[in-house]
Amino acid sequence: MARILIIEDNPANMKLALLLLHKAGHQTYCSVDAESGVALSRVEVPDLILMDIQLPGMDGLSATALLKQDPSTAHIPIIALTAMAMKADKEKCETAGCNGYIAKPLRYQELYAAIDALLAKDAVDVADKTFLR
Repeated sequence: MARILIIEDNPANMKLALLLLHKAGHQTYCSVDAESGVALSRVEVPDLILMDIQLPGMDGLSATALLKQDPSTAHIPIIALTAMAMKADKEKCETAGCNGYIAKPLRYQELYAAIDALLAKDAVDVADKTFLR
């Protein structure tokens, strides 16, 4: 079981993410905007963050960059969630510091595979005392 923060402003997308994560046995935290999501990340230090890219106010890429620049949150894997599925959009997410990228609508197999891969990678990094972006 992982502690996962969902930063998503769309109620239907939030509900789906919560349903899928709870079904997989994960503990969740929720935020509807980037500013409160960044603050919650610093308090709860989740195992993983699902970050919507198109958020009101600060966007998800800016929030990701802030989290990756902060030593207390830089190690947290971040999966970008976006309706924009172009190659350039994926590259922008990677440049901002996202560790994974999932196009909406969410598909449970893809979501579970991305979470499992990043949490397994994080476990290996901890064992090696090495954190990769």
